[in-house]
Amino acid sequence: MTSKEKTLAICKLLSEKKGENIVYIDVADKSALCDYFVIAGGRSSTAVRALCDNLEEKMEKDYGETPSRKDGGREGRWNVLDYGDVIVHIFNDEMRDFYNLERLWENGSNLTPYKD
Repeated sequence: MTSKEKTLAICKLLSEKKGENIVYIDVADKSALCDYFVIAGGRSSTAVRALCDNLEEKMEKDYGETPSRKDGGREGRWNVLDYGDVIVHIFNDEMRDFYNLERLWENGSNLTPYKD
C-alpha cells in the first residue's frame, strides 16, 4: 500500500465514523518524519476516542497496519496515531484551534480536504 493509498483509507475510515473537517497534508518534501499528516475532528471527547479506537481497529483488521506509536491518552482532547509514513491527528475543537496544524504545515498547494 502506498502512502497516498494509506492516507485515503484512513480518511475514509474517519469519515465513516463521522470524523469532521478531515484534511490530509502532503509533507513529504518538508519532513523526513512522514509523507502525510491526516487531521480530523470529533465533536466531543467521546467522539475523539471513538474515532481513534475505530481507526486503530479497522486499520489492523482491514489492512494489517498497526501504529508504531500512539499518544494522547484517554481524555479525548487530542490523539495521535503514527502509521510510519502517515501520522494521524484527531482533535476536539478546542485543541484543533489551539494547535492549528493545518496552518503550520500547509503551503497552499499541499493541503487537501477529504471528500468521500
